[in-house]
Amino acid sequence: MVTIGVFDGVHRGHQELISRTVRAAAERGVPSVVLTFDPHPSEVIRPGSHPAQLTTLRRKAELVEGLGVDVFCVLPFTLELSRLTAHEFVHEVLVDKLHAAAVIVGENFTFGAKAAGDVELLRTLGKRFGFVAQGAELQGLLAQEQADNDITFSSTYVRSCIDAGDVVAASEALGRPHRLEGIVVRGDGRGHDLGYPTANLSTPRFAAVPADGVYSAWFTRSSDSGRRLRAAVSVGTNPTFSGRERTVEAFVLDIDEDFYGQHVALDFVAKLRDQVRFPTSEGLVAQIDEDVARTRELLGGQA
Repeated sequence: MVTIGVFDGVHRGHQELISRTVRAAAERGVPSVVLTFDPHPSEVIRPGSHPAQLTTLRRKAELVEGLGVDVFCVLPFTLELSRLTAHEFVHEVLVDKLHAAAVIVGENFTFGAKAAGDVELLRTLGKRFGFVAQGAELQGLLAQEQADNDITFSSTYVRSCIDAGDVVAASEALGRPHRLEGIVVRGDGRGHDLGYPTANLSTPRFAAVPADGVYSAWFTRSSDSGRRLRAAVSVGTNPTFSGRERTVEAFVLDIDEDFYGQHVALDFVAKLRDQVRFPTSEGLVAQIDEDVARTRELLGGQA
């Protein structure tokens, strides 16, 4: 039982589609398979058009595993693959390689060269090759809940929320806070001088970084077995000091430690304010005091 897609973000619509696949596979007594692609197809077909990435490949695998999937299959997306006709894709990938008994995809799923294949063609080819194909309406997978909360389940929508700094709306569509991962690198040390030393993240090339501003977030380290720490996070160019380079800096509450070189993650909970240029460093410190106090209030105790 196979479901196919980029699944960037593994948002709530994706989760329901994947869960359907897992349930259907269990009923048939066959493995459940998520087939995804790396890199993003748009970057291969139209270099320079890679959308902001909501989840790293590793994070996507973790989320999919949490949904009970048996096999997470990553197909390298190449120009050669993009040139396969719809018939060739089905025969070579779904039939020869995966031996699919059934395929469940979103109703807008397309495949093959120039995206010529659609769900109807997949059904037709399924009859020829001996598998069942189903198209599910992602927007309607949780239709009642969406109607009650006006939630949109699409990666494009989530990206637009993050780009606007609306991490609360992004969380509603994702079913969890948006996560930004990276390696902590050396900064200019200005935070330390102000009494608020920060962990400066070097993020992946296409990472979906929230709009400039100050946020409350949960900070985790790969080495910490899921332990979460509260953090006040600044995204932007440090206008008070006439900065030019856009940075992501996290002040981690209640812990005095150098995180240099560690792989960490930030789960964005709420935006506190926009970036503001303060006339003095004292004014900036007073505002950071407020940011930290609000972060304590919003996030409560450690988890």
